[in-house]
Amino acid sequence: MNKKHILITGAGSGFGEASAIGLAQKGHDVIASVQIAPQVTPLREKAKALGLTNLRVEKLDLADPYDVAYAQTWDVDVLWNNAGMGEAGPVFEIPMDLVRRNFETNVFLPLALTQGFVRKWIDAKQKAKVVFTSSMGGLFTPANWGTYVSTKHALESIAEALQQELAQYGIKVQTINPGAYYTGYNETMADNPFRWLDDAKHVTKRAALREEFDRFLTAPDGRLDAQEMIDRMIEIVPLDEGRFRNVVPKTVEDFLKQHQQAAWESAI
Repeated sequence: MNKKHILITGAGSGFGEASAIGLAQKGHDVIASVQIAPQVTPLREKAKALGLTNLRVEKLDLADPYDVAYAQTWDVDVLWNNAGMGEAGPVFEIPMDLVRRNFETNVFLPLALTQGFVRKWIDAKQKAKVVFTSSMGGLFTPANWGTYVSTKHALESIAEALQQELAQYGIKVQTINPGAYYTGYNETMADNPFRWLDDAKHVTKRAALREEFDRFLTAPDGRLDAQEMIDRMIEIVPLDEGRFRNVVPKTVEDFLKQHQQAAWESAI
């Protein structure tokens, strides 16, 4: 095994936490960073209970310049930008400050972190890798999920540019595009519009939107077994070779290819 030194953002729960543990179990040195202090000790305790001395847990709030400056001192050769959040609801009614915040969290802050590590690697002439957790939503846009998936569309573009720009420096770039796996992430995102959506003010009605989200989230392809995705992430992230874009499961990859082909014939 080619041992890697991996920094994972957003490792306080879901894919990030499970993959951090799995990568450490495979023998890699892992820094699992979490957004808030209360997430630090529980994950450290899990690592200790599992005997994972190679799993280090640190607080890294990407919006905190002191956290970010400290993180840039860490010695890693894989940066996995996994942290993110999602705003849902109709894009013609969602408050603009929520759209800006979603882009700040999912696009601007990870890009700033990435720029810092990339410059460090280039100056040190170090071969390295950047991985972005994108989404199946980075490649198509369902109604009422447009704010979140537009941030993932932006990540796809940034990653594709970085892949071309950094190849000459020996720095690889990949995206991972999960389908609708059941981690609680999509369910939380689906709750977010109901803190601002008001039947007295908005065209979109709360009951109708809740019914649509419930239908999506309870469908079999809206609650896929997360372990499949975790296993693939543990496999993909440390590799020196592989696909630029990694959509899981294969049925979602096939759907996205069909959707993109159909877009050429889409009518208004």
